[in-house]
Amino acid sequence: MAAAEASISIQLKGVEKTLGGQPVLRGVDLAIPKGELTTIIGPSGEGKSVLLKHMIGLMKPDRGQVLVDGVNIAKIHDRELNEIRKKFSMLFQSAALFDSMNVFDNVAFPLREKHLASESDIQRNVPEMLERVGLGKMGHKFPAELSGGMKKRTGLARALVMGPEIILFDEPTTGLDPLMAHAIHDLILSMHKTFGFTGIMVSHEIPEIFPISDWVAMLKNGKILAMERSAQFQRLTDPFVQEFIAVPHAAGATS
Repeated sequence: MAAAEASISIQLKGVEKTLGGQPVLRGVDLAIPKGELTTIIGPSGEGKSVLLKHMIGLMKPDRGQVLVDGVNIAKIHDRELNEIRKKFSMLFQSAALFDSMNVFDNVAFPLREKHLASESDIQRNVPEMLERVGLGKMGHKFPAELSGGMKKRTGLARALVMGPEIILFDEPTTGLDPLMAHAIHDLILSMHKTFGFTGIMVSHEIPEIFPISDWVAMLKNGKILAMERSAQFQRLTDPFVQEFIAVPHAAGATS
């Protein structure tokens, strides 16, 4: 592990999780540097998405600690957990848009649901965010009218509009062609530079994730095999790492 040089936003210590009688996480130790973009890679079925769900408290570990800004969210009550979750946004594989709402209302939804902004602020802030993600003239469109890339952009705008400290990206380019996947990666990088959030991304997009990531971690056999700065990760001599990153991986594989 090499994240000690940065301040830590999220830390997992000895996290274990068994699902359906099968061990998935077998003692994960992982420190996520604050304000930087960390990408988690690894073979399909290793539990990368399960790892993300532990970070936001959607799952609790069987053993171990999940610390968010020093608070062990595995041991707190729902009210405290909901307060911690205000630090987070999440971009899901499917973008998770509401079909009955247009793009504007999809992006405004968390602000309205959680009473985070007045309607006048929403009418000002949502169009600005849509402009930032390249959807300035699309607020009136419904999800069924959008391309896959536009849906991802809408999901990203909704994740950003709350001004989160932390954004989790679960396979953000699933289902996109290589050109559009590249555009979404560039957009994530641009938004990260603009807003300075802590980003944690699960991805199969090898080698495309290396230029946009500050850190890369590999999950294998339920543990973190390696975590390094992106450039250093590519130079690791571990045979498994080198074999894995040498072969392109299809987006949308089971995490």
